[in-house]
Amino acid sequence: MPQFLAVFTGGPDSPAMARWALLTDEQRSARQIEGMAQWNAWVEANAAAIVMLGGPLGAVLRVSDAGTEATHNPMSAFSVVSADSHEAAAALFENHPHFSVFPGDGVDVMPVMPVPGR
Repeated sequence: MPQFLAVFTGGPDSPAMARWALLTDEQRSARQIEGMAQWNAWVEANAAAIVMLGGPLGAVLRVSDAGTEATHNPMSAFSVVSADSHEAAAALFENHPHFSVFPGDGVDVMPVMPVPGR
């Protein structure tokens, strides 16, 4: 069955994060508890499709011809899932708590392609 990389996006400058920052500590704490309950329910409901749960992503070091430098990007977490189609994989993330409860802005879902010649 095809596999798909799901990259959870969001960042400190996003509109969702600005709204999150306006919450009181009590409201934020309640949303975090509710969000994790919904996230765990999503994991349980989709356990058969989850190849690698993945997790949050930390600081970014970019390596290029110019060397290694600290940078940032909107990627905040990842998972790998299997599904019959790209559309079916994307459907797994509709209304995901990453953006329906937490201040994430979306989940980018892309097929993991075979390595040419392997």
